[in-house]
Parts: sequence; C-alpha cells; structure tokens
Amino acid sequence: MNAPFNPRAGMRDPFTAFVCEDATAELVRGVAIEHGWAPEKVNKGGLRNAIQSLSVAASPHVLFVDLSESGDPLTDINALAEVCEPGTVVIAAGQVNDVRLYRDLVASGIQDYLLKPFTSDQLRDAFVNAQLTIAGPRGPEAAVDRPHTTVAVIGVRGGVGASTLATSLAWLLAEKAGRSTALLDLDVHFGTGALAFDLEPGRGLTDAIENPSRIDGLFIERAMVRVGDKLSVLSAEAPMHQPLATDGGAFHQLQEEMRGAFECTVIDLPRNMLIQHPHLVQDVNVAVVAAEMTLAATRDAIRVLAWLKANAPNARVVLAANKVGQGSGAEISRKEFEQSVERGVDVLIPLDAKLTAQAAKLGKPLAEVAKAGKLGQPLSRFADIVGGGDGIGAPDEGDGSAASLKSKLGGFKQLLAKKPKPAPVAA
Repeated sequence: MNAPFNPRAGMRDPFTAFVCEDATAELVRGVAIEHGWAPEKVNKGGLRNAIQSLSVAASPHVLFVDLSESGDPLTDINALAEVCEPGTVVIAAGQVNDVRLYRDLVASGIQDYLLKPFTSDQLRDAFVNAQLTIAGPRGPEAAVDRPHTTVAVIGVRGGVGASTLATSLAWLLAEKAGRSTALLDLDVHFGTGALAFDLEPGRGLTDAIENPSRIDGLFIERAMVRVGDKLSVLSAEAPMHQPLATDGGAFHQLQEEMRGAFECTVIDLPRNMLIQHPHLVQDVNVAVVAAEMTLAATRDAIRVLAWLKANAPNARVVLAANKVGQGSGAEISRKEFEQSVERGVDVLIPLDAKLTAQAAKLGKPLAEVAKAGKLGQPLSRFADIVGGGDGIGAPDEGDGSAASLKSKLGGFKQLLAKKPKPAPVAA
C-alpha cells in the first residue's frame, strides 16, 4: 500500500481519514488543515467504514485509519489492502501497545502505526513522512538504472540447504547491495521462505496459482509480504490435502511482474519443478546449483548441470558447495567432486550447525545472523558472485573459491620467478 507510485493527477483525493471518536477527529482535522487538506475528509467509523467506502471509491494518496474498534487489526488491514489502490500511504492508529503487532502491520504494507493517545506533533511527522514517500526518491539514487537480475536457486537433493542459501542471498542483495529484491518461494506446500523471516506467508501465492488472470502490478504489491524497505517475500504453506494444478503459467507471469517491480528476483526453485515446468528457467540470468560434497549429491549435481546446459544455455551457472566439513565420513574430497562434475566449485560454504539453529530460532536469515562469524564472509562472497560484483563480499585470504585459488597460484608462481638462483658451489 505504501510503495512509491505516480498516480494520475486529478483522479484521487490527497487525504482521507476514518476515525472512531470525536477527540481524534478534531486532532486529525487540525493537522490536515495545516497541510492544506479538506477537514471534511475526516470521517467517523474507523477501519470498517474505510473498507466499505474505499471499495466503491478511489483511495486517496494519504489514508489515516483508526483501528481502535477492530477486533483483529491485522486481518482488517489485509482486507483494507484489497480495496486500496497502489501508491496509497496508510497511517494507522490504535490502542494496542504490542511490538509484534506493529511489525506485522508494517509488514502488511502500512507506513506507520501511532499509539493512542498521540500528539499533534507525532501526527504531523507521520504526514510529512507520507508525503516524502509519495514524492519518491530524489537525486543520484533515483537515477540508478540497473538491469533486472533473476536468480534461481536449485538444490540437487533435499537437505542440501538451497532454501537457506536463497533466503540469505535475497537478504544480502537487499540489505548489503541495496537492490530492491523479491524472494519467490515456489515450494507451495512446504516452502520456508516466509518462515525464515518469522513471517506469515499469506495466501498470495496460492491465489496466484488458482487465478492467474489476477496477476498484475497491483496484485504483486498486495500479495508480497514485506521484510524491509528493500526486500519482499512471496511464499505459501498450502494445505497438504489441497493439490494445486497448474501449467506453470502463473509462475511465469509472477516472474514477469516481479521483473517490472524489483531490481532482483531470487527464486527458491524445487528441483522437481525443472521437470514439470522447464520454461521457468528460460529467463533466468543466474542459476545457483546448491550441492553437498557427498556421493549422492555429486550424482545429482551432474544431472542438474547437464539439464541446465541444455535448457538454460544463457544462464550463468554458479556451483555452491554447501555444508562443507560435516565430519560424517560421507563427504568426498573437493578434487574428487570437481573431477566428477567436470567443473570447479565457485564457492565453498562451511557447515555451522549451531549458527544455523540459532538463525532458525531467531526467525532471521542465516546471512544476517552469521555476518560477524566464520560463515559471514563465504555467504557474502557467494552473494557477490551471484550479484555480478555488487561489492557485498570482501576479499579474504582464506577464500576457497576457484578464483581465489587461481590468484594464489599466480602469486606463488611470481615468487618462484623472483627467487634468486643459488650461487654455484666452488670446487
């Protein structure tokens, strides 16, 4: 609801409010007049009246709604999103002092939540921020024009950590590279994309599959669950008794709409979908193949790499060896792995079971929790490789990637070349 948008001039009111009691109405009218807005646009009735009114009328640029009479604010805000046009900046007010509710409301698309009773200054600041959001970015930031990058993360087997890499990659591209990023989790029944960020997945993805004709820019804005300013997630937890029949057209259309709305799309792509919907990789720029260095994963990595070569010849393939150093005795050596798959590993990501468990408990992506630990640098390098050099990862002397090894070998050769020859020993 609060994404920057350039609405058609003259079609929408600049401001409308729906409040529950007279004291709030008087306060809102006073601040509205200061901004040059019509005081009669402050209506009684709260959130329910807002939903009813906006279902038959154009939504304003700035919308103030009172949640005081709402029994389920989060559900009601989602219902409000269904009738709001894109670009509407929503400011809510309520009496519930709950940090979790605040986070959920912001994730649902509102810009701010004011705890009642609030002051004129607090409301004034909220309105100013709303106007800045509508105006959009200015200066050099607005002039940045980078081509869209679509990344598919494919696990060669279950349990290799492909979803963990996908969520970490999306977070790094958004938070470190500063690119607006969408995470699309296509495991419709068992996806963990939203779970990794401690979010409710919503019904957006299942609605898209059931009604592909609904997919457009407005649908994307309402269906995506926001993690932060730069990252949004589309995931699902469809009931196991609910098979979702699709020819893949909805998935392809989702990719198209995300390409227009974000700078990056990270797709958590289950390997079985390569067989069912091979067209999903046609427009992929980077295909990340996640594997473990075990015998079974090696076999399946060979098959997936060969399939990508035949079906996605234009995609840049990044081979990520994940959970390296498991110590179970099932691992093969890196040399044996690379000889078997007939290519080098682009990045090695060590196993840290304790940190992975901590990330899951905190409801945060592994890259965010590991940024100060030993996993931080490998994950950052991984994102830098995938992002095409966005400067996410810093050079590291301990890098196990093929590029780093090549650099080390080159330096070693230079040392040998400079080493002076020993003087001949006199007879």
